[in-house]
Amino acid sequence: MAKERDLYQILGVDRKASTEEIKKAYRKLAREHHPDVNPGDAEAEERFKQISFAKEVLLSDEKRKLYDEFGEAGLASGFDASEARAYRDWARRAQQSPGYEPFGAGSAGNVDLEDLLSQLFGGGGPGAAGGGMGGMGDEFGGGTAFRGRARARRRRGADFEASLEVDFVDAIQGNEVQLRIEGREPLRVRIPRGARDGTRIRLKGQGEPVSSGETPGDLYVRLRVRPHPHFRREGDDLHLDVPVTVPELVRGAEIQVPTPDGNTRVKVPPRSANGRTLRLPGKGVAKRGGAAERGHLFLHLQAVLPSGDEGDLEDAVERLERCYGPGDPRAGLRWEARR
Repeated sequence: MAKERDLYQILGVDRKASTEEIKKAYRKLAREHHPDVNPGDAEAEERFKQISFAKEVLLSDEKRKLYDEFGEAGLASGFDASEARAYRDWARRAQQSPGYEPFGAGSAGNVDLEDLLSQLFGGGGPGAAGGGMGGMGDEFGGGTAFRGRARARRRRGADFEASLEVDFVDAIQGNEVQLRIEGREPLRVRIPRGARDGTRIRLKGQGEPVSSGETPGDLYVRLRVRPHPHFRREGDDLHLDVPVTVPELVRGAEIQVPTPDGNTRVKVPPRSANGRTLRLPGKGVAKRGGAAERGHLFLHLQAVLPSGDEGDLEDAVERLERCYGPGDPRAGLRWEARR
């Protein structure tokens, strides 16, 4: 059996490393070995896969606990920790009984427990097929049934990670986009409605392929959402600066504005100040999990000065100035010093 990888060693951290230490180590190594930074470098790509796998295991409390106790065998699909402990205890008792040779061809003292656990729960070695374990029947209530369970535990392919840049609108609407990975057929990826920058999508069975009848790994896609030229996102809310004329602010108006659901008509109240914010409830981003509830769209009115004849503009400004009266609009602004 090939020597098992040390996931802590791959990330360069101590076995007692904290979550933050693991995250910090992963970010540093990922930046160095990411395929986007090393195009065409197969070694860097393989190193990145190992780094990603180590990070996924060690940042999961459940997976890390199993790995610390059983090694990579504990991460296999269908792994039964209680059954593995029972078998391990049996094997240890066998090692302590010189006359007990359950495998027929040799002493239990020569058994590599890690090797056997890997074969039973995820390695696909000869022991997993149940060919030489007849002596186990007395301990586990029937060797045939136990070998059947061991045979059913197939090796699982490795998980892969990829990044995908998507349009702002596709992320908000939850559209389907195409993912291209070198050496593979293009994949269609359904973006979750309202996805954020950094959202992670799991494509089951699209990771490392394995032999027929065994379980392939998964592909995890990390989204990078391109900024929109007009809309800004804050949580589940959207913000939009809307140009309006001075007469529209003064008199009020009904104007057309874009929303994620298409154009809609909005009323600007008379005597609206420049910078006034109007709220359109439920016109924002879908809440997490694709629920029907959505955030809001906030419209920020921005006055646009006319670009007509300078003389006409000056006349209009003079008439407008007389409407303000003699008061100072900034009279209430002051700094109140505290001693």
